[in-house]
Amino acid sequence: MTILVVDDEQPIIELIRYNLQKEGFTVLAAENGERALELARTEKPNLIILDLMLPDMGGFDVCRILRNDAVTAHIPIIMATAKTSDSDIVSGLELGADDYITKPFSPKVLVARVKSALRRFQVQNGQDRASNQRGTHTVHIHGLQIIPQKFEASYKGVPIIFSATEFSILYHLARHPGQVFSRIQIINDIKGASYPVTERSIDVQILSIRKKLAEAADSPAIANMIETVRGVGYRFVEVFEVGD
Repeated sequence: MTILVVDDEQPIIELIRYNLQKEGFTVLAAENGERALELARTEKPNLIILDLMLPDMGGFDVCRILRNDAVTAHIPIIMATAKTSDSDIVSGLELGADDYITKPFSPKVLVARVKSALRRFQVQNGQDRASNQRGTHTVHIHGLQIIPQKFEASYKGVPIIFSATEFSILYHLARHPGQVFSRIQIINDIKGASYPVTERSIDVQILSIRKKLAEAADSPAIANMIETVRGVGYRFVEVFEVGD
């Protein structure tokens, strides 16, 4: 498997390269955003480790471009940042990053995060097991079609590009219309128990999913497919009339 490392500090690139290559990964490197975008599009790596502080453009901008490009939209992204504030982390997740790690980091922890992200992505795409607890059948509901085997979603024929995490959350909720899931349940169901992510990140992912649904339908009312149950969590509504 190929990992693209994006960082403007050569010693950090070499440290990550050394530790990933020991685990059998092929490592590509880019020291700026433009080169990162070029390699992501041409080489289609299995995962990207993206630093936020780059010389030509910010990591947030690189992430946004990757997520809005059909060729690179589904590549898992781990953001590496020296910024530890909740707002920075939430911003990264909102743009579609699948995970984050703060600098300075342990190489062993980074390798573990990489393996975990790849494993989740494989399961979500049906590559790890022919059948798993998330299911593999296509979902048709309220004009929405979700095909997990192809990692494709659309609303009344209009394709919608989701990150791997967004796709998994939407698919999980849409498979169980009317059922309420707490944020912790959603994390456990799509990421696995004890995954290091905050409940706030689920709110951010839901917000992004709603936004993309509304854009595809050209109607903000479509966002109401996913209902907030105050004090509990979220559910995908069983009955939905607006826009049908």
